[in-house]
Amino acid sequence: MNSPHIASAYDEELKYLTRRISEMGGTAEQMVADSVRALVSTDAALAQKVISEDVILDEAERQINEKAIVTIARRQPVAADLREIMGAIRIAAELERVGDLGKNTAKRVFAVQSAGIPRALARGLEHLAELALMQLKEVLDVYATRSAEKAKAIRERDDEIDAIYTSLFRELLTYMMEDPRNITPCTHLLFCAKNIERIGDHATNIAETIYYMTTGSQPEGDRPKDDNTTSLVAGVADSTA
Repeated sequence: MNSPHIASAYDEELKYLTRRISEMGGTAEQMVADSVRALVSTDAALAQKVISEDVILDEAERQINEKAIVTIARRQPVAADLREIMGAIRIAAELERVGDLGKNTAKRVFAVQSAGIPRALARGLEHLAELALMQLKEVLDVYATRSAEKAKAIRERDDEIDAIYTSLFRELLTYMMEDPRNITPCTHLLFCAKNIERIGDHATNIAETIYYMTTGSQPEGDRPKDDNTTSLVAGVADSTA
């Protein structure tokens, strides 16, 4: 964290941004966890709860942006302080998007409610969600400590979620090819799986922002990726041609 400022009110403004980001992170985590639980158990009431909570994150992002703008105008921060404030704006946007993905997953509950979800596919979604939520929790912990090394380490693990997503994508395609009646529910699950995979991407984006806030530079090299779903779809198209 940065050194205390002469003006204690300035420190309070920066602490406000940090506190609100942490609160947003907790809300986003819970929304994602609840959305997956609602999907697996086809719990419409829980899904509706997740959908209704999206406004909480929207309002939190608005408040963070307003506070950041006022602080920049009043304090004219430079260097680390400016990176701190701009980082809060960027991270708030990432967390708001995580909440949107949780809400979108919850909306799919109503589409698959009648058919239900095969247990094997439910396990795959739960495993994918566990990895994404673990990455999100870890990066929020890193935000509290501002550890550039840990932020970089999280970024380097981005391909783990991609690999699980590719495996689940392949399994869903197999279900659809085996029985046309599975096409509609599995299509909804494909969208849900992609939502969860994107949550991992947003966690990685946050890790990159924390690294920049702490060091003043971007992480070197491209982040590792292991999403091979494009080639899987191409292979299916070739086999059915």
